[in-house]
Amino acid sequence: MLLGLDAPPGRRQSSLILIGLFTIWVLSPFVALVCAHVLSKRWAALTRTTLYGVMLLLTLSSLASYGYVALGPLRPQPSFVFLVVPLASWLLIAIVLPMAAFISGSRTKR
Repeated sequence: MLLGLDAPPGRRQSSLILIGLFTIWVLSPFVALVCAHVLSKRWAALTRTTLYGVMLLLTLSSLASYGYVALGPLRPQPSFVFLVVPLASWLLIAIVLPMAAFISGSRTKR
């Protein structure tokens, strides 16, 4: 038993509500991207291409981050990654997609 860590992250958690909230939080950026994809049929090509790039980037980076926590060495605070990665994903979505929409909108007005 190293630093009191004898089980993988989340194994000692008995609160189903907390596990459910973590699941919703971790999945929320992906649900938002799927909703954006459904709504993107009338968007400019640059905005849709940016959306697909963000989808790919978030998927690969999330898999790498979560995989490192799940398969890497045990650490005292593994839940930090599960809080920060979705927050960073939301920030990336909130900054990049409106910026691409603004740029594509200004290109069509010329």
